[in-house]
Amino acid sequence: MISYKDHLINVGSSIENALIQLNKLGKDAILFVINDKGILVGALTDGDVRRGLIKGVSIYQNIELIIQANPRFIRKGESDINKIIEYRESNYRIIPILDNEDKVVNVINFRELKSYLPIDAVIMAGGRGQRLMPFTEFVPKPLLRVGDKPIIDHNLTRLTVYGIDDFWISVKYLGEQIEEYFGNGENRNIHVNYLWEDEPLGTIGAVSKVSNFKHDYILVSNSDVLTNLDYEHFFLEFLDKNADMSVVTIPYQVNIPYAVLETENENILSFIEKPTYTYYSNGGIYLIKKSVHELIPKNKFFNATDLMELLINQGYKVTSYPLAGYWLDIGNPQDYQKAQNDIKNIKF
Repeated sequence: MISYKDHLINVGSSIENALIQLNKLGKDAILFVINDKGILVGALTDGDVRRGLIKGVSIYQNIELIIQANPRFIRKGESDINKIIEYRESNYRIIPILDNEDKVVNVINFRELKSYLPIDAVIMAGGRGQRLMPFTEFVPKPLLRVGDKPIIDHNLTRLTVYGIDDFWISVKYLGEQIEEYFGNGENRNIHVNYLWEDEPLGTIGAVSKVSNFKHDYILVSNSDVLTNLDYEHFFLEFLDKNADMSVVTIPYQVNIPYAVLETENENILSFIEKPTYTYYSNGGIYLIKKSVHELIPKNKFFNATDLMELLINQGYKVTSYPLAGYWLDIGNPQDYQKAQNDIKNIKF
């Protein structure tokens, strides 16, 4: 996997060295020039080198002679998703990510990513997985393999495809194995932090342990959910509805094989012949504003449903996001077997 650092070159480098680097990058050949503090100075492509050579510049001279000043960039934590979509749809494929001091902290490639969402992701992976015993006797449920990799890796990989690169994983039971599996995320060009639960904190309580989220929006997901959710669309709907919290919901249809009667004092007022009712269940994936996270009590058992109830009672806006795609909660051996079959056929 190409590291974002492969796209960086220091001020003062020769054009010859730049050519060597560009050649290694192949079809992703673009370099971002940084000074000794890591601050972005310019960009450099094969075309810039070619034009420089035509003008008589030597490959042994410094790259400053041919670099493009003021390249496009995205600011880390930038909330304007429409700007990011505009870059992507205008075919600006490789873009540096700058922090508030203009240092390059990442380089994204829209040939590999679907988006670059301004979101921190918290993956809840501390459960014991009791219903999946004996599979989980020596392996935490999130690390049980579905197809070619663990359940939690499917989740994290899909989130990274949408440009999320700041992760927090809540761990408890056999959490050392999860920490060893992902490490700090550097080999994936992401940042992974761990939230150790001394006592079980419910389905969202561990989020209270984080005081330094990087973005204004937080996605919280159960680690045992297998889904092809479009996270960009989920985020855009969240913004469009001006929600404080949005819950991915799974529609279930119930078909009644008989006429359903509406009655009052034993009088029939109306009836519906063989109706179908749609109900929505909690999908275990939530999007919240960072300000909402401050309402989660610290180091106390607290479920996502508790947060939903709290927000509704206090007048916050809690919305449903009905999922049109694939979703499976791997909670028992039957679901685990189904996941093994589905992973071969579902497009993720």
